[in-house]
Amino acid sequence: MDNHRSLGRSPIAISPIGLGCWQFSEGRGFAGRFWPALPQETANQIVAASLDAGINWFDTAEVYGGGRSEAALAKALTAAGKKNGDVVVATKWWPMWRTAGNIKATIRARQSFLASFGIDLYQIHQPFALASTAAQMHAMADLVEDQRIRTVGVSNFSTAKMRAAHQVLDTRGIHLVSNQVRYSLLDRRIEKNGVLRTAQELGITIIAYSPLAQGILSGKYHRDPNMIRSRPGPRKWMTAFRRRGLDRSRALVAALEEIARAHDATPSQVALNWLANYHGDTVVVIPGATSVAQAEENAGAMSFLLSDAEMNRLDELSRPFC
Repeated sequence: MDNHRSLGRSPIAISPIGLGCWQFSEGRGFAGRFWPALPQETANQIVAASLDAGINWFDTAEVYGGGRSEAALAKALTAAGKKNGDVVVATKWWPMWRTAGNIKATIRARQSFLASFGIDLYQIHQPFALASTAAQMHAMADLVEDQRIRTVGVSNFSTAKMRAAHQVLDTRGIHLVSNQVRYSLLDRRIEKNGVLRTAQELGITIIAYSPLAQGILSGKYHRDPNMIRSRPGPRKWMTAFRRRGLDRSRALVAALEEIARAHDATPSQVALNWLANYHGDTVVVIPGATSVAQAEENAGAMSFLLSDAEMNRLDELSRPFC
């Protein structure tokens, strides 16, 4: 796999796999309840392992513990001996019940939590705000021009909203570089609803979150369906984790396991590798990690290449999830 690729039409080079930092929320807020509260030392170890394995960018957000994830990431990067400019940091503004003016009103808080690390990519976290897309993009463009952030991205934006954001930024001479969306072998909707095609047309990077479908693609819940009962958060009530859902994805997971054996890899690594390669350089992936072993496993997805036959087999088996 190529070591780095461009973030949209920007000079920022990122590894095909990044580290999603939702799990650094310290168990706080709605977002934090999906994960156990991790001590700072564990966050330090996860970030250090990711860096050592070749990951050079990290994605966090305001809503991940109300800034706690941002702060934990900054502390972990500092503990690893990194300085501003050594890595790429992405974070997000939470738009719910807010106007576009809040983007600039809260940027100082984002910078405070991230300490000495600048914001390389600032994203609108959801398409729901008390403001038009145009107003939000003009506010983000102002931050770029004021050198408070380097680039602008969005998250969970539809094709129409993504085009609108791109067009407004273009009037300011700024590129929309990314759209962060749910994408995995078990959720390929962006291939049918126009989001992927539009991103390719406009030179926008797709950042795939939940790339392992919250762990289903690892195969561990197929091997032990009762495991989900001990996991925190609402996953245990989701259809995909129940017997009927697991039966529906069983053939795909079996193929991931078979292909993984051929590459001395894991099913999770094969699933990440497919996402990061099947559409060329358009898609990058941000799995999370709650342990050093998971961080190393995620980064290991960059160490091999799937054959065309293997990628096409996974494509065929996952088509029911488009």
